[in-house]
Order: sequence, then structure tokens, then C-alpha cells
Amino acid sequence: MGFKTPDMPPVKPEEFESTPVMERIRTLATHWAEYGFGGPKQMHLLYLVKTVLFVVGGWLVVGSTTPGISLFDLGGWWGELIVYQKLMVWTVLWEITGHAASWGPLAFKFGPMLGGWRYWARVGTLRLPPYPDKVPGTLGDHRTVFDVGLYLLILATLLFLLLTPGSHGGAAYSEAGLLPGWALLTYVALILIMGFRDRVVFLASRPEQYAVCLLAFGVLTDHVDMVLVAKIAMVTIWLGAGVSKFGRHFSLVVQAMLSNTPWLTSRRFKRSLYRNAPNDLRPSKMAFAWAHLGGTVVELVLPLVLLFSVNETLTWLAIAGMMLFHLFIYSTYPLAVPLEWNIFFIFVTPFLFGGFFADDGYGMSDFSSPWIPAAALVLYLTGPILGNLKPEWVSFLVSLRQYSGNWASGTMAFRMNDAEDKLDKGLVKSLQTQRQQLLALYGSDVAEIFLQKCVAFRSMHSHGRMHLSLLQRHLDALENYRLREGEVVCTVLVGWQFGDGHLFDERTIAMVQKRCNFEPGEFVMAWTESQPIHKKTVQYKVVDAALGVVERGYYHVRDAVAEQPWLPNGPIPHRVTWRLPGYEPAGNLPHPAPRSADSTRSDRSDDRPDDKVGS
Repeated sequence: MGFKTPDMPPVKPEEFESTPVMERIRTLATHWAEYGFGGPKQMHLLYLVKTVLFVVGGWLVVGSTTPGISLFDLGGWWGELIVYQKLMVWTVLWEITGHAASWGPLAFKFGPMLGGWRYWARVGTLRLPPYPDKVPGTLGDHRTVFDVGLYLLILATLLFLLLTPGSHGGAAYSEAGLLPGWALLTYVALILIMGFRDRVVFLASRPEQYAVCLLAFGVLTDHVDMVLVAKIAMVTIWLGAGVSKFGRHFSLVVQAMLSNTPWLTSRRFKRSLYRNAPNDLRPSKMAFAWAHLGGTVVELVLPLVLLFSVNETLTWLAIAGMMLFHLFIYSTYPLAVPLEWNIFFIFVTPFLFGGFFADDGYGMSDFSSPWIPAAALVLYLTGPILGNLKPEWVSFLVSLRQYSGNWASGTMAFRMNDAEDKLDKGLVKSLQTQRQQLLALYGSDVAEIFLQKCVAFRSMHSHGRMHLSLLQRHLDALENYRLREGEVVCTVLVGWQFGDGHLFDERTIAMVQKRCNFEPGEFVMAWTESQPIHKKTVQYKVVDAALGVVERGYYHVRDAVAEQPWLPNGPIPHRVTWRLPGYEPAGNLPHPAPRSADSTRSDRSDDRPDDKVGS
């Protein structure tokens, strides 16, 4: 990989689309195993520059707008809760304008590199209300003047919170003061209203990270209670992420993430993450160790130490561990790039748990009322509990399953008759399709390689293998279609994405269909839900844009994990539970005969779902 040139897979671009699809997937997946996405390193430098701007901007905002806080005396910031409050607001502003997660080329935005405010401040773009039939005043699927005004009012409220000096009433305990409670509650009220109007903007504000804290800062009258609620917030986020990594998905995530890390250039190390690369890309013991010793254990153990330890040495060791943990995540430049969130946590971990040390009156026994931690736990844990038990009800972000490998996702197929171009012709949006963006940079052949490499990336996860299995049955031939990672297309449709397949489920596709008028078979999507924590199976659905949902069913996670990304043994076994009357899959292949035990299937489980494919 060069600084300005990408690292291309070993294919001739002009011959790429004439190669059978599953051969392409194998070539691209094995290339990912050793080189990751393969983008030029100047792409990562761009994110580093953006991070510097984020850090410098936060320093200038806090230091220059807060009387009692010196711009250059950073030691004086220690123990001042308003610093934490303003940096949180600063981070929310970056998120909700689209400058943080889902920005730039690692989120497949090439020109321009920003959706966010350019999309949400534009009348006529798609709007995704979560409960339009249940909540009055939320019907409709397009952005109105009211929605744009509401969004701008939210931005104005955040700017006011950043620029206003600290208030010295209520819970203020120092010369610097605290942010005014009424303004914080105004933001919380506005973002809740927006949540019922458009779940995309709501999720982009990262409410699972910040909203309850901002609510607590607005209603509590004791700064000690505020600090302790903030500690509970961080610990539940870590613990939720740790619990989400139970199961068979996360080792696959770590493989793909480490293979894509720009500073990890050792091909030998990357190959060690796989059982026998390039022929067997299932996780090795090395991948399992990185995933669950370096990931799950850290997120479950160190946060509990931070929350309950009254030993200063032990606390600082745990602080250092979590700072290194987030620094490592940042350094991998994960897709969707939640970099600012990691930088925020790197700063506030020592600030919150060291600056407000438990044994100095900021321990869990120092709440002014037991009802406060009880209310905080209800607010923080309801989303993760519901999301793990009924994932179809809750965004995987609110469920705290970030980067667990267990989230709703989809792979889209557009017929080669330029069906994909209908998105550019029929939708009001701020971004062209990625194909059009990449055509200007690399030309058609190279553009298609990069776009389909995202599909290969998805096939390195368990759900992507199921998507390809379903598309083999529901398309007349994969070679007649261009495959697209659903998350990539989603960022064009709604201006933002962060891995949540609920943002491009059949409801969103129906909105797109109203504007683009696809013919049956022109735009087909295989879509899978998250795995519930208490089940071994995953629900799927197949969506034809012109017909709606045409099939539902389920599959066993173990079957998907045991397969290779390129499905050498054919489609993964799955059970059809419903099919649209009169609909017949175009490529309804008979289920393959039972496989003989071989190197790729030797650990197949006997407790899988019924292998029957059909009604």
C-alpha cells in the first residue's frame, strides 16, 4: 500500500465483472485478510488531521468560553465538572452534524465526505419516523420545513451550551459553575421530539452515549450525584459492549478489523488470525484470544474496578488499561470510524475516575438518594436488555452492541441494467451513489472492485454469508446483478449510517420505491436481524423493492460461522417460515446434499435448524 495509491487485489480490473461472483468474493476476502480495505495511507492521515481539529477545537471552546477556566492552565481543569459537560456537548455537536462517525472514505463518502447536516438541513430528503402509525404528528417520509427548523434549533441549542459561561446556581460548586439546567433539558426535549420525527438524526446524536448524562446534568441539584451518574453511564456502556461480545460473532469482527489496521503490516501476524489463510478464513485461536482476552475481559473487568475501587493505585491501573484500550481501537481505524468517541473516552476516563476519585467522596455510596442510581440504572439498562432479548425493537446502538458483529445488516443486489442509477434520479439527497463518486476517482472497473470488496468484507462476518446464500436463491444469477453492502447504500439514502440495518429495512426500501419505481427483480435485498442473546438462530427476510418482503425464515449461527466467505459448499442451511403468496424465488436452487466432513465443515453442529429450503 502506498501513501497515495491503493493496494489492489490480484485481479485485472477490466476482467473483474466477467469473473463469477463467488470467485470475486473469494479473491477479495482473501485479499482483505492480508491487506484490509487497501485504501491509500493518505486516507488515514486525513482522519488523523480531523482528530487534531476535534481535540484543538474542544480545547479552544472550553478554555475560551468558560470564566474560571484558563485556556493554558490545563491543570486547573482537573475536578471541574463543566469541562466534562462542555466536552460532551462538543462531541455531540460533531456527531449530530455528521463530522464524527460516518464521515469520509472509511464510511464510503468520497465526494463530498460529509452527509449529516447537508442532508438533514435539506427539505425533501428521506425521513424515517419510528412509529408513524402510533405517534401523532409523525406521519410521512420526507423532510419538511418543520424538520429542518427542528434540526437547526437543536444545533443552536448545542452552540449555546458550548458558548455560555457556567451558571453559579443550583449544583454549582466552584468559580467555573455548571451549564444551565434549563438549556440541557431543552436539548434533551428537542432530541426526543426529533427521535419521533426521524430516528436517523436521533441515533446520529449518539443518545445511548450522552443523552441520559445530559438529562442528569439538567435535573440533579448536587454535583456529586451528577458525577456518579456519569460514572455509571461510562461503566454500563463498557459492560454492555463486553456482554455483546459473547457468542460466535466477535472473533470474526476482530479478524477483519486487525487485517484492516494501517500500522499492522506483518502478513504473518494477519495470517495467524485465520486457521489456514488463504484457504480457510475461519477464526484461529489467536483471533479468539485477541477478541475475548483483549476485548471482552477488558470491558467486563476494568470498568467494575473503576466503579467500585477505593484503592488509588488499582484505580489508576484500571484507568491506564481503559485508555490504552480506546487508543488501540482508535489506531485500527475501524469502518464507520467512531474516532472522536474513543478520543473523548480516552480523556474523560482519567478525568472522571481520577479527578473525582471514589475515596474522596465520589463513590457509589455517596449518592444523596438511593433513587438516583436506581433511576439511572433503569434508563441505562432498559435499552440493552430489550435490545438483546428483542433486537427487532431496538437499535443495536441503543442495545450497546457496537462492533460486536451482531447487528441487523443487509446485502443489496441491483440488476445490471443500470437499476442502481435510479437512486440518483429519483431521490432528493446530498450524495450520489458510491459508484458515481468512485467513477470520478478511479474509473468504472476499479470503482466496482472497491464496492464489491465491501460485500466481501460483509461475507467475512456470519450474516454476510447468509446474505449471499439467500441471494443465490432469489436471483436468476448473481452475475446479472451488482452487489452492494447495505450500510454503504444507506449512507446515500439517509445521509448517515453506523452499522444499524434497521435504517435500511423494508420500511426504508418502501420509501425509496415510491420515488424510484423499480421493477420486480431489479432491486433485491437479503436482510438479517441481530441474534437474540438467548437464542441460537437468526431471523432473515428477503425484500424485493417492487414487491416488499417476499420471504422470511431463520438460520443457525453455527452454520454460518462454520462456512467460508465464498460459500464453497453452497448456500447455508436455512428454514423458510413464510413466503409471499404467488412469489417464487428466481433462482430457487434445491438444497445441497449433506456435506461430507472436510476441513471447512469439521465442526458442524447437529443442533442446527431444519435444513429445508422451501415453504
